Amino acid sequence: MTQCYKGGHDFPIEDEHGAYCEEHGVTAIWKHPHQTERPLSGAGALRRCSSSESATGRETALSVGSARVCIVDELVERVDGRDRVLGVVSRREAIREGWLHRVAVTLCRDESGRVLVHRRSEQVPRFPGLHEVVVGGAANVGESYEEAAARELAEELGIRVLPRLLFTFVNRSGLSPHWLGVHEAVLPDAVIPDPDEVAWHGWLTEPELRSALLDWRFTPDSHEVFGRYLAFRGTQT
Repeated sequence: MTQCYKGGHDFPIEDEHGAYCEEHGVTAIWKHPHQTERPLSGAGALRRCSSSESATGRETALSVGSARVCIVDELVERVDGRDRVLGVVSRREAIREGWLHRVAVTLCRDESGRVLVHRRSEQVPRFPGLHEVVVGGAANVGESYEEAAARELAEELGIRVLPRLLFTFVNRSGLSPHWLGVHEAVLPDAVIPDPDEVAWHGWLTEPELRSALLDWRFTPDSHEVFGRYLAFRGTQT
């Protein structure tokens, strides 16, 4: 059996096509080696991985550059180019169709100004094993950017804090285009990451982070997010 990544339990519904958890609104889909599928929108950036490339050999995956991404499902709000809500869709559908939706992330610093960097678990559905300079995820239906960012910090780092929203922009360098709300929060040194989400974490000075961005494998949008964060901070001084 495959486990629901949100509930940590076996999917109650599973067959040869995929699995579904009604309680958490999560869908996993997979295919067998002999099956073929049409490419998603934006095929120049995304390609299907063969089942042998996926973690289980059964799940359907995407590749963004060298990063592997497994398809799971959750409900999000589809928004327009001015960030106005158009309706509720599944995130899988939003990714497939290239529809804008909302994602909230937080750049975390300690009191000395170091930046929290983490490596994503190999078990997470999107960009497993890659480093990241922010913590976050898709906003649930009805959530504000701040609420979504705070929830993600609690889920991934065990920290309950209300981060400060700095700016939003349409991010086209990730898995699919989306409105990205970038936040900042000052955290204590001793965070307790969820091992199902985070494989490693460390506090880096800005020079150390700049070097790491050149040498380590980061999620596709980490460079742009950090660059925009530095540019925004420069306008505030």
